[in-house]
This record gives sequence, C-alpha cells and structure tokens, in this order.
Amino acid sequence: MRTTVSAVGGATVVALEGSVDLAAVGTLHGDLARVVRRHPGDSVIVDLDAIDALDDAGLGVLLGAAAALRESGGDLEVVCNRPALRERLERTRFDRAVKVRATIA
Repeated sequence: MRTTVSAVGGATVVALEGSVDLAAVGTLHGDLARVVRRHPGDSVIVDLDAIDALDDAGLGVLLGAAAALRESGGDLEVVCNRPALRERLERTRFDRAVKVRATIA
C-alpha cells in the first residue's frame, strides 16, 4: 500500500494505492495518525479510488482516524467511485459513520 498526502482546496487529501488489508493496516494507521497530529481540527479526505482491496481491518483504521479527527474538531470523509467498493461501504454501514463522496472537490 502507498499513501500520498496533499492539500486540495483547504482540505488534506490522503490518497491510497494498493491493497488495504491486514498486512498494510499498521502502515495505514501510522500514516493517518501523523495526518491527524499535523492537521487537528481539519477536514481530511481519504481517496480510495486507487486501492485494490479494503478488508475489515482497513475499515477499522479509517473509522479510528475519523473518531480521532472528530475529537480534535475535524472530520474524515472518503472518496470512492468504484461500484463494488462503494457497495461494500454501504453493506458494512461504513457510509453511515463516515461520509462517502464521489469527488475530492
């Protein structure tokens, strides 16, 4: 898994690439924790469009990052345009806890 952090229109964007699975959750957790520490109170958008897979452990890390951001006055949203992944986010009810968007802007 590869993580890229950038700024787009006042929001911090974390773009993920590759597989977000049990083997990658430690790296993802560390990367998102750094973003939360560096950008407390900000809106953070996680772009899932370039990932190959997202397992339950990855969903848990994203939910944890959302909680940490909300505690600091910020929020986390995800961008997802892949139908199968978007369906998974709906089926697991992740989309009820975290806003799922079609675009970064």
